[in-house]
Amino acid sequence: MRFLAAFLTLACFTLATGSGLARDEKPKAIPLFNGKDLSGFYTYLVAPAKGQAKLGKNNDPKKVFSVKDGMIHVSGEVYGCFTTEKEYENYLLITEFKWGEKTWAPRDKATRDSGILLHCVGEDGAAGAWMESIECQMIEGGTGDFILVGGKAKPSMYAKTIEKATGKGEKKANQPYYSPDGQVKKFMGGRINWYGRDPEWTDTLGFRGKQDVEKPVGEWNRLECLCQGDNITITLNGVKVNDGFMASHTKGKILFQSEGAELFFRKIDLVPLK
Repeated sequence: MRFLAAFLTLACFTLATGSGLARDEKPKAIPLFNGKDLSGFYTYLVAPAKGQAKLGKNNDPKKVFSVKDGMIHVSGEVYGCFTTEKEYENYLLITEFKWGEKTWAPRDKATRDSGILLHCVGEDGAAGAWMESIECQMIEGGTGDFILVGGKAKPSMYAKTIEKATGKGEKKANQPYYSPDGQVKKFMGGRINWYGRDPEWTDTLGFRGKQDVEKPVGEWNRLECLCQGDNITITLNGVKVNDGFMASHTKGKILFQSEGAELFFRKIDLVPLK
């Protein structure tokens, strides 16, 4: 009887704690950026000027991507990206970024623009400079928007949205905005705006919207992408700004864009999830 009682006690403890692990033990973050170099990533760049051949993979003569003082510096001069060598699924991606001052033609007078492309599949450069993916957009006034980036296939996603008239004057047109109280809709392409994107948004340098969560140029932001199963949730500076579900793509590489604006990353961490 004593043996049976001891066995039952041990079995209950094991079930309660998960094979001896503490119930509150959390998965540890894996630093994708080591603070020293771009180990674990490769670069891909398109033509630096019209009519020139693509620079391609790991060919960066202008040093568009460099590491200094524990930060990844993206000059933005040439369109392209740095991309993880590995594919990932079921994770929380934690990044800390800030915009620099420099911008380049043809977007030297336009909003600072970049993005993190999730679940990238297929060939490099299949979508211009990018891969087929689901993008978490990074752009002044629009960080947290979803963009469905087509390659050989077209990614799709469901989201709860409401329609808002955006633009100025006679150019106003309805666009989908994320809303937890919105109608469920399937998207086969295009953009799903974060909930507070200013309806009067214009593609002008330094744009700031009334509800912007993103901090001003030169200040650090924390951008998190929670990719669990076929759900993707975007959180910016502690505020949930967008949410999608039943995504067609659930696994792939992670890509960080260079798109005409100077940008810095000081943290790129990945927390694996079940």
